[in-house]
Amino acid sequence: MLDFLNPIKGFGVTFRQMFRKVDTVQYPEEKKPTAPRYHGRHQLNRWPDGLEKCIGCELCAWACPADAIYVEGADNTEQERYSPGERYGRVYQINYLRCILCGLCVEACPTRALTMTNDYELADDSREALIWTKEQLVAPLQPGMEAPPHPMRLGETERDYYLLGSSGIAGASQPSDQDQAGRADE
Repeated sequence: MLDFLNPIKGFGVTFRQMFRKVDTVQYPEEKKPTAPRYHGRHQLNRWPDGLEKCIGCELCAWACPADAIYVEGADNTEQERYSPGERYGRVYQINYLRCILCGLCVEACPTRALTMTNDYELADDSREALIWTKEQLVAPLQPGMEAPPHPMRLGETERDYYLLGSSGIAGASQPSDQDQAGRADE
């Protein structure tokens, strides 16, 4: 085809668009639901007894390509226990000015402490308000949960938490390895 007709073809696309119905979005008043797997605001999850799942390992910060996450771990004590492990995330910050909502931090988390919600309204008019702290990111306490610090309630060891807590069974007891070996002999 002749090259001098290319601009006319481009104008044809513009001309067709002029007669199509405009799709007006009434955003603040009418919010469309997001896809179930939408990557929105982050959330730090809790175990069913209220202890935090974050163990302060900093893997999420290492996995973040935008360097938007800052984690500072600290050791749990018997008097002040925030998570079932040896450590917990004392300081946790996500800088939403840098975050690209890719979800690599969620994939890196070994305890599924960090997930992404469907909340997408993150805009603000101050830079300081877009650096979210642990208090803003941690999931709210549900009925039956106790605010940390407190002793472990789902078991006596960290292993009990990962066996019971991840399956959603709170307070039940798992058979020990010796009990299972005894049943195999029968």
